[in-house]
Amino acid sequence: MRNSIFKPILWSVAFLAVSSGIVSHAIAETAESSIVWLPPQINLSHAGDLQRVSLAESNDGNAGAVIDDVVVESSGPNIVQVIGQTLHAVSDGTVQVTATTKTGETTSIEVNVSGTGKPHPWSFRNDVQSVLAKQGCNMGACHGALAGKGGFVLSLRGYDSDADFRSITRQARGRRIEMADPGRSLLLAKPTGALPHKGGLRLDTDSRDYEILAQWIASGAAAPADEDALIERITVTPENAKLGLGDRSQVLVTAHYSNGGSRDVTHWAQFTATDEAVAGVDENGRVQINGSGEAAVLVWYASKVALARMTVPYPNQVETRVYASAPRRNFIDKLNLQQLETLQLPPSDRCDDASFLRRATLDTIGRLPTQSERTHYFSLPEHQRRDALIDQLLAAESFTDYWSYKWSDVLVINGNKLRPVAVKSYYDWLHESVRTNKPWDVLVREILTSTGSSATNGATNFFAVNQTPEEMTESACQSFLGLSIGCAKCHNHPLEKWTNDQYYAMANLFSRVRAKGWGGDSRNGDGLRQLYVSTSGELVQPNLGKAQPPAPLDSEPMAFDDPRDRREVLAEWLTEPSNPYFARSITNRIWANYFGRGLVEQVDDLRLSNPASNETLLDAASQHLIDARFDLKTLMRTILQSETYQRSSLSVAGNREDPMYLSHYAPRRLMAEVLLDSMDQVLGTSTSFTEIAFAGADKQKTEFYQAGTRAIELYDSAVDSYFLKTFGRNPREIVCECERDAEPSMVQVLHLSNGETLNPKLNDPASLPSLAATESWGRDEYLDTLFRRALSRVPTAAERRSLVSVMEEYGDDQITAMRDVAWSVLTSVEFTYNH
Repeated sequence: MRNSIFKPILWSVAFLAVSSGIVSHAIAETAESSIVWLPPQINLSHAGDLQRVSLAESNDGNAGAVIDDVVVESSGPNIVQVIGQTLHAVSDGTVQVTATTKTGETTSIEVNVSGTGKPHPWSFRNDVQSVLAKQGCNMGACHGALAGKGGFVLSLRGYDSDADFRSITRQARGRRIEMADPGRSLLLAKPTGALPHKGGLRLDTDSRDYEILAQWIASGAAAPADEDALIERITVTPENAKLGLGDRSQVLVTAHYSNGGSRDVTHWAQFTATDEAVAGVDENGRVQINGSGEAAVLVWYASKVALARMTVPYPNQVETRVYASAPRRNFIDKLNLQQLETLQLPPSDRCDDASFLRRATLDTIGRLPTQSERTHYFSLPEHQRRDALIDQLLAAESFTDYWSYKWSDVLVINGNKLRPVAVKSYYDWLHESVRTNKPWDVLVREILTSTGSSATNGATNFFAVNQTPEEMTESACQSFLGLSIGCAKCHNHPLEKWTNDQYYAMANLFSRVRAKGWGGDSRNGDGLRQLYVSTSGELVQPNLGKAQPPAPLDSEPMAFDDPRDRREVLAEWLTEPSNPYFARSITNRIWANYFGRGLVEQVDDLRLSNPASNETLLDAASQHLIDARFDLKTLMRTILQSETYQRSSLSVAGNREDPMYLSHYAPRRLMAEVLLDSMDQVLGTSTSFTEIAFAGADKQKTEFYQAGTRAIELYDSAVDSYFLKTFGRNPREIVCECERDAEPSMVQVLHLSNGETLNPKLNDPASLPSLAATESWGRDEYLDTLFRRALSRVPTAAERRSLVSVMEEYGDDQITAMRDVAWSVLTSVEFTYNH
């Protein structure tokens, strides 16, 4: 059993995934009143129109907690009737609606009503579909499933109104609707329980939703029409609320249409909390604050989504001067300190120079600092050494190896997907691109428009990894935009804006990519491909039986007979600075490298419904990269120089519970490849990589990796390594950062204790313990060397006394003592984590 004063890896630092952002919102409020009406303006536009209202406290210009026990009254019930806190249109006119709190405070708002002189026709597209969605009829667990339920099939969440109309009115011999007696319609009889229904009771006969369906049927069950107003967007009120622990809020939802009209759809919207630890929400949009931080409520209605954001300060008393006097180097510090002040989180102090040396070196070049680098670093004046180190790291040869490996994960360079020659060609092209600091937009454009031989133009292998237009589309969006649009391949995306039409329009941009000349059928064949672009060919959209005009997402389509390489149009759109995803995606990936998590987490999940922890900061950092013409080193330098990055990992009173707002540096475990290389670097050993583990086949020998090759230099994720697999290496099966696993496990602990990785290295005749024993180093010399190599510092007096005492227990067997001390250091949290 080993003696150690260090704790082996048994846990990791856990972070709460909290989504956040602050968006200003105009609030109707008088200078004298501390109550605000939500929404701030109310107009009702037809008979049966309604508006739910909410009264909230005013909080620093934002909406605060909702005020319960409010009595709402109309000055003209014949114009506007009030039921609870919902206003119902009765007749045309203007009234004052007054709210009175239980303390007697009153506030009023003017309400205008028009269009009640004639019956309002309920629309299938905008009303019937809304009822079906709210009741769950067209969800994936019910009739919205691919095969439907009980022979009744609806489009998921109502994305295809024409098909749903036919299913309801034409199928089942027309029994689903009965115009002469709407109550006998299966559409109403089953969900109300009048007839057996496996979905249970879904609709109350006294409800407004029942009345809408019944009136639509009785009025002739009108089909969706071209002149129907189309929904363009939804907005939420309040967009941002500042709340306290235990507070409640109410999210109201307004739909805006192509004819310029708008209406309250809160009663039909669906609500989901992005982080229940901060804020939960019920089916009516009622929010309950559970903890401190920044969170959001995702609102879905009619395939449109919006976010209502909540800021909940921590219960700390922090003086303003703490933030005013905090050091700041650039815009990152300014925006981070603004958020910390809003959340009442005090920032930690600066880390010491030794910690910064180790931290920045690991984060930038993926290895530990050497003794000569440490000596040079501390020889410089204190006010110069950090900037000098940053410049040195960004120019280091190891920078190329580390970032080539990082981008190989994104591009899925994997021997299970490519032939050996293609793997090498792809990696060599990428490695040279990083070495020459090729701007990110140029690199991506070269990939997307590549042609020629897979052996001489490595970038073409993107199209060997992804061999169908659909795969090319999904990989390009995930890798370069941080967007997962795969759901839209079958139907409109249920939680995002992307439609089935947009998916196939995008995929059709790749429909003319062709390859020939595989050069052999075995894995040992050349595997050479010649990539070219045909002058014809379209991708048929299965749901329509025809091709969509090729178009990037949210862009104008190309003509089918346009002679240009369609990928050129895609590359121009995708890398354009105005693209709302491109710069944010790569900025977020780089941010995650330096801070352990992205401003958006997961880093490749930039959907609207997954907001950044600091939207303002992500926008500013993305613009900074754009201004630098996508020079990634410029962004890296700005991050490294920021006081935010240079903060200590030691928390202070008031910020210990901060999971993600950067009040202190968050320690995190080294990625598998860096951890293995670091062990070798400390011990003076090396690891051999001699086999490739192909999926579903026996391992094969490889001579691609010479003795001394570091794990971070392995360009093929199929290279066999039990250590790398155990510690969560990205297998590069798909484009997803989720494939890398940083979670500790008992298997890892056992492998470090008894496995065939660390123990043979400690016993290696060339290792540091063997060298020290052979040359009869003193205990202090050995400990100083071990600590400097592993931790970039010397032992504290207490550590030295404890370790020397342990070594004395071994008597004359000092080589075993040195090995066990080295094991203790190399399995400690301080070594295995970057801090």
